[in-house]
Amino acid sequence: MAGYEEISDQEKVRIAKDFIVHAPPGEFNEVFNDVRILVNDDKLLKEGAAPAFIQYNKDQFTTVKVGEQQTLVTEFGDLGNNRFLDPSSKQSFKFDHLRKEASEFSEVDSDSRAEPWRLALDEALAKYRDDYYKNGVTAVYGKSSGDSITLVACIEDHKFEPNNYWNGRWRSQWSITFQPSGGNTEARGNFKVQVHYYEDGNVQLVSHKDVKEQINVTNEEDTANSLVKVIGEQEGSYQTSLTEDYGTMSKTTFKALRRQLPLTRTKIDWNKIASYKVGQELKGD
Repeated sequence: MAGYEEISDQEKVRIAKDFIVHAPPGEFNEVFNDVRILVNDDKLLKEGAAPAFIQYNKDQFTTVKVGEQQTLVTEFGDLGNNRFLDPSSKQSFKFDHLRKEASEFSEVDSDSRAEPWRLALDEALAKYRDDYYKNGVTAVYGKSSGDSITLVACIEDHKFEPNNYWNGRWRSQWSITFQPSGGNTEARGNFKVQVHYYEDGNVQLVSHKDVKEQINVTNEEDTANSLVKVIGEQEGSYQTSLTEDYGTMSKTTFKALRRQLPLTRTKIDWNKIASYKVGQELKGD
């Protein structure tokens, strides 16, 4: 068509990948199907955008069933070649990034030095999850390097309500690196909240926060409980601040998006609508 320049396959793939990695939670399939129509080349889309599928699932902490329980697809469990680790069951699995399904399970050896610490945190975090996250899924990873041990705890919860035109997801991750001999260490946390509301409009909330806290490393159980206590305090504070921000936004920011009065600075008297110019236009000839 005159006036339009055909874009290259490379540019099509770049645009498709950008759409996919920014798909709202719970809406990957809808975005993928729309992108598929736009690209109109399944082979090109599959080969070119495959890295975006992987990135999206890892970034979103996508849940997957392994045996009788759920685990998370994250960068911390990425073993390469589309295989991921479920640290709780000590299994690796192949993950289909389009179908969101696990297959080809195999047992893996745990890090013997890190496992007692990982297991203690896994158990403490599971209790916290059950208390505060209705549909929450957690995964705790552990590895040793030299004299140090690193633990990473991930939490995911979501609620998808497509019939009510909204979807949302909570993600948080915590990491500590310490020496088993004890002492203070820094715990680093990151929270992410993403909500999409799309009834008669398109509104997204994307919020994140980074935090740091000091905890005292003693034995496995006490250290795990100390970290979970910090997690509860920081996540509770973050949720409270979000609630307060909502209240402020509803009174200020959202109201600023629309004039409270028309340009005349006076409210319309609907009983006298015929005397207004708009009323005359509505009456017609």
